Amino acid sequence: MLESKNYRVQPPFSLLAELTHRCPLHCPYCSNPIEMTLKEMEISTNDWCRVLSEAAELGVVEVHFSGGEPLLLRDLDELIEHANSLEMYTNLITSGIGMTEEKAMKLKEAGLANVQISFQAGSEELSDRIGGFKAFEKKRQAVEAVKRTGMHLSLNVVLHRLNIDTLDEIITFAHELGAERLELANTQFYNWALLNREQLLPSKEQIQRASETYEAARERFGKEMEIIWVIPDYYESTPKPCMGGWGAIALTVAPNGDVLPCPTAGMIEGITFENVREQSLKDIWYESDSFNRFRGDEWLPETCRSCDLLHQDGGGCRCQAFALTGDAAATDPVCHMAPDHHIVEKAVLAANREMVEEQEPLIYRKMKF
Repeated sequence: MLESKNYRVQPPFSLLAELTHRCPLHCPYCSNPIEMTLKEMEISTNDWCRVLSEAAELGVVEVHFSGGEPLLLRDLDELIEHANSLEMYTNLITSGIGMTEEKAMKLKEAGLANVQISFQAGSEELSDRIGGFKAFEKKRQAVEAVKRTGMHLSLNVVLHRLNIDTLDEIITFAHELGAERLELANTQFYNWALLNREQLLPSKEQIQRASETYEAARERFGKEMEIIWVIPDYYESTPKPCMGGWGAIALTVAPNGDVLPCPTAGMIEGITFENVREQSLKDIWYESDSFNRFRGDEWLPETCRSCDLLHQDGGGCRCQAFALTGDAAATDPVCHMAPDHHIVEKAVLAANREMVEEQEPLIYRKMKF
């Protein structure tokens, strides 16, 4: 194992398998890259099976099949069956589009343990407007199909200025659908979401009202439904650690086979990410420059290196640092002590103006052919 003065690399325990960037939805908060992988560039089913085997040998115990929309992959059940044979816990992260009862049963028989379905809001009109596609009723049908199989069901709703004021409706809707778990994931501003930050970043008052709604819902539903709530980074005084640490606990394999320390790392310019077509996951995890680039603390800028919070946040998110400053090695500007914190302050100030000027239209996610 690679060791340094301050860091010892441990095996990963989680793999995010991004099977495709193709998706019927056009969500303006999508974290997929602006330049998405086209179908002809996606790695094969055989490649994915090899990746899963190498991941299990490396120590991975859970795999999350995601996208884009993973249901578009014809051999999805084969991948789930292979992961299940390797004794890995399997989770499907999906829009629900294309999930029939027959499909759900086939995936369950392959060994799928949990399905996480995304909604854009708790009402049809708003959900379809945000997603840029008439999908709400299809999603409801997908939920019913999953429930009839007896598989575990989670729902995920990305929150932002356009839907956060309807949080009580969202939580009630999730409970009525029989979700065991509801993730209220406030928008992280990368890629498509960063293009739409002015339209999506909520105000402080909206966050406060939503926090009160969340607390009341926790009391109301108790253990009937687990609710996960995290406020947006921009309203924190210090950043969250980067995926538990850059290349520390998880890895992502992109549709083209690139291996990333986190799902959005591919946006960082100046780093070459190794590909599973050319190297093994083990070599990439332990030996690659991309994974070792921001491990430990020797790379940290002085602002972070001398900070008491160093071992809590590790300097924050590398993708956020790059997105806002152009330098992935910079202190995350979310931190109130960061030299570039004014960038976040300016965005928050704009989101909290009493008189909001007419905003630019949303830039919806779309594939470029």
